[in-house]
Order: sequence, then C-alpha cells, then structure tokens
Amino acid sequence: MYPINEIFYSLQGEGHNTGIASVFIRFSGCNLRCAFCDTEHQSHVMMSLPQIVDEVMKFPDAQLIILTGGEPSLYVDVPLLKALHMTGKKIAIETNGTRPLQPGIDWVTLSPKFGFPGGDIVPCVMDRCDELKVVYLGQDLSQYDNITAEHRFLQPCFVPDEEQRQINIQRCVDAVLQNPRWRLSLQTHRFLGIR
Repeated sequence: MYPINEIFYSLQGEGHNTGIASVFIRFSGCNLRCAFCDTEHQSHVMMSLPQIVDEVMKFPDAQLIILTGGEPSLYVDVPLLKALHMTGKKIAIETNGTRPLQPGIDWVTLSPKFGFPGGDIVPCVMDRCDELKVVYLGQDLSQYDNITAEHRFLQPCFVPDEEQRQINIQRCVDAVLQNPRWRLSLQTHRFLGIR
C-alpha cells in the first residue's frame, strides 16, 4: 500500500519536460520542511499497486508518469516501478535527493533544498541526475557544482506576494544571464491556470 495524495493528468509545467502530457502520481509526506513549500501533499489515501496502475491507465495516451510529492523516494520501490513500466510509459521522478533512488527510473529531476530553512534537516546524498532544478532565492550557485547533470535549471521561488514574486523572477533572470550554463525554468502551469 502506498500513501497517495492524488493521481491526475496534466502537462508537465516546469523543467526539461515542460509541455509533455503526463500522469502525475503525488505521494504524501516529505522528510524536509522547506519554508517556501507550496505543495499541499499532507493528505492521502492508501492505494494498492493494482489501484495505482488502474488510475494511471485511465490516461492511456500519456507517455510519461511523473512521481512527485512531497518526497516520492520515501515510498517508491521496485515492485511499483516494474508495474508502472508494464504500462508502456516512461517514468520520471522529482526528488529532493536525500535518499538513494531505486533502479528503473527513466528520468531524474533533482531539486536539492540544502541552504534553505527547513531544507537542511536531511542532507542531499545524490550527486548525479538528468536534470538539476534549483528553486532560486539568490543563493551561491557554486554549491551545486559537485552535482553532475545534463540540464541545469533555475526556477524563481513562487510566493503569494506579487512584489516579492517579481523580485524573485528578476533575480533568477539575472542569475541565468550571469551563469549561462543554467537555464530559466518557469512554472508554466501557474500561468496557464492548470494543475
């Protein structure tokens, strides 16, 4: 049984796979307490492996399954990954990197939270990923130099206050201009008003 917050079909809104129609499996719970977390992931229902697969197969045309949270690595295991691969879809995970991942994941998005209040509770143990996606609040980017990633994205931290949000966006744009090995990632699902 797995603690599932929600399973839904939408477009990936951020990072390298932006715009791809995907089935999202959001797990409940996280081992960090980041001050800026904007995801409602605490509530859940316990679902069996067949129930999860049945929900995923309600969206047969989706080519990608995105395991997210909370922190999905707390729960994702080999039986789940094998069952999800049987659907014929690719599997991606969005993780804070504080736990080693199970084999069988096709795309790893690492979003480390060290250096933030509540993000240092557990250290990041990963040093390799397909995509490094950093929520940017002006921190020193050299702290991520030891992480090997094919793609590096900076994403402005979303906050409810419009003035501060614009400051965060400009700060992020400036950082990418000064560090062109990074690319800007925007949460396009927010602009589109989708999940």
